Amino acid sequence: MIWPAIAILGFVTLQRLVELPIAAANTRRLLAGGGHEVAPGHYPLIVAVHAAWLLNLWWMAPGRPVHLPFLALFALIELGRIWVLRTLGPRWTTRIIVVPGEKLVAKGPYRFVDHPNYLIVIGEIAVLPLVFGLWRVALIFSLLNLAALAIRIRAENRALGR
Repeated sequence: MIWPAIAILGFVTLQRLVELPIAAANTRRLLAGGGHEVAPGHYPLIVAVHAAWLLNLWWMAPGRPVHLPFLALFALIELGRIWVLRTLGPRWTTRIIVVPGEKLVAKGPYRFVDHPNYLIVIGEIAVLPLVFGLWRVALIFSLLNLAALAIRIRAENRALGR
């Protein structure tokens, strides 16, 4: 049966397509408010990893069985994603934007960890392929994502004075 995978992947794709213009608008607003982008050179790598991950899932997942425990775990991860996005509000963006004088967010999931959004992304990239039994896809893209995040987190921590 193809439709369960199409419904799940359609949801994730739509989610990303809705989020991208929000992130772009937030980026423009932060830059207009005196912010500046840090380490933009890694951004194409982040985009490439995420796009290739999603395209790979669209290619391989349709017709595969859906593993409900992993789907439930993915749903929990998505609730975490919503928590992070709501906590950051207009400060959420897909780029590293620093606004001088702004305090770091210290509420919501940021009370517990420095980079909760990256933990969510790590979970998404690992778990969604497992929903369809694609453990090799989970492994390969988790490793690619970890490499990209190592660059990004290092740059972000430097920019934030950590």
